[in-house]
Amino acid sequence: MRQITHVTGTIDQPAWSPDGSTIGFLFVENATRSAGALAAMKPWSGVIGEDGVEVQTVDVVDVKDGKTSNLGRSLPNLHAYEFDWAPDSKQIAVVAAPLPGENNWWVAKLYVVKTEGSEAAGAVQTREILDPQKVSGSLHGLQIGVPKWSPDGTSIGLIGGLMSDQGVTGGDVYVIPANGGEPKDVTSGRMSSVANFNWDGDRRLELAEHVGGSSHLALLDLESGKDVARNEMEMTFPESIGSGGKTMSISMATKGKGEVAFIRSSFGQAPEVWAGPLGHLRQITHLNDRLKPVWGKAESIEWQNEGFRIQGWLLYPANYDPAKTYPLLVSVHGGPSSVVSPHWPGVSYGGVPFSALGYFVFMPNPRGSYGQGERFTQANRKDFGYGDLRDILAGMDVLEKRFPIDKSREGLTGWSYGGFMTMFGVTQTTRFRAAVAGAGISNWKSYYGENSIDQWMVPFFGATVYDDPAVYAKSSAIEEIHKVKTPTLVVVGDRDGECPAPQSFEFWHALRAQGVKTQLVVYPNEGHGFRDPEHRRDVLERALAWFETEMPESKR
Repeated sequence: MRQITHVTGTIDQPAWSPDGSTIGFLFVENATRSAGALAAMKPWSGVIGEDGVEVQTVDVVDVKDGKTSNLGRSLPNLHAYEFDWAPDSKQIAVVAAPLPGENNWWVAKLYVVKTEGSEAAGAVQTREILDPQKVSGSLHGLQIGVPKWSPDGTSIGLIGGLMSDQGVTGGDVYVIPANGGEPKDVTSGRMSSVANFNWDGDRRLELAEHVGGSSHLALLDLESGKDVARNEMEMTFPESIGSGGKTMSISMATKGKGEVAFIRSSFGQAPEVWAGPLGHLRQITHLNDRLKPVWGKAESIEWQNEGFRIQGWLLYPANYDPAKTYPLLVSVHGGPSSVVSPHWPGVSYGGVPFSALGYFVFMPNPRGSYGQGERFTQANRKDFGYGDLRDILAGMDVLEKRFPIDKSREGLTGWSYGGFMTMFGVTQTTRFRAAVAGAGISNWKSYYGENSIDQWMVPFFGATVYDDPAVYAKSSAIEEIHKVKTPTLVVVGDRDGECPAPQSFEFWHALRAQGVKTQLVVYPNEGHGFRDPEHRRDVLERALAWFETEMPESKR
């Protein structure tokens, strides 16, 4: 092995050109922090939004001589998020948006940049291929990601949909001519959310999609619009799959082999690599064979509400005894455009440890989630906290009828959008005995002017807060804060750019002023996703103690 780049900055998503002569990669020169919105923001100082802005570009390096060329000159004042090589190795499709990058992914466009082989300096032409804000049809005003050239180089496929976070991909697959034109939705009406895909020749797509809370692989014929009826090309996994790159990415063997490789994990199975023909996968690694869950089993739960078919996951308490009653913890996912899929738990905050300590843990996928098609994902537009909360409460009704749940010991928690749902939920019902809100949002009106990613809000609220403040007030917990009776623990990072700390301060201050038991914990140098292991551990310990204290077991 030999080093071929000599740069100062961060490198991400390296990808070989099809002819094998160059490698493209995303690059942030002289980076001082991650380019994404999840990382801790820099301390506020200097000219805000202009000083120290991280700019991510596409660079290419010649494998033979190590010459590195920056394509930024072809994409001036743009932040690149992802790219894909054309089959001729002379063009790159790039998803990019104006600076600052963490704020503008939601209005990103698709460009094609000519590289003329390995000589990036010869790139003299950049074409704007797609602007979702200007097209007509179902893609208008939505987000795009995962661009992929067709093998013949005439088309580019991508995923478009209502997405609340870069990298958490879900929607329909659109195909657009490589020279520009109207995008065609080739999965319209599909009751799923496609997260990734590969071209299988020029007329078929291999889809990796969320169906309910499971992962599904299928082969789509573009001419008929139907799945290819071959059992070996279709599988459903009640687990999470991926090859370690983009969401639900699948590693494909050399053309004609028909084999795949990816990592599989679930609530009951730690991550391992599986490979082979899709219908005959075999486990390749055994690195985690000794890891066994100390929490309870998982079960998929389905119910109906207001014309929607809803799905969620239930973790049983460890050492479950149906003759006993148990507390229930409702854990709401972030997003809102996201989904709970079974996966081996990591070190981030979540519901699994509560199952290990004797709780039922309910993880619903209410309207607004992936897994049931775009209509379902878009069903909470201008309605945050209302329809999705009713879906969750209806699911709780189902659980209470089927399982030995102590109704006097039900708690609510979540992070990010789940933190908002926790803050808002306790203003709508007194059903929950205790709550823990992580990185939440209490006031959408003030939030609009505080966060570093305000571009995401217009697709969901329909207008800016300055044009329609009423729709933002409608879903703000602070507007109905006087209704809260539930003791609530509030936790947040002091440099969170997605859900800034003032939102947690506002909620905590209001509860304290009204005499509702509450506590606010702010973690130093943390962004939206905590990095310090001590802080991760502390959040979990505090949450466990909060629910144990506020939802004590009856002494009867």
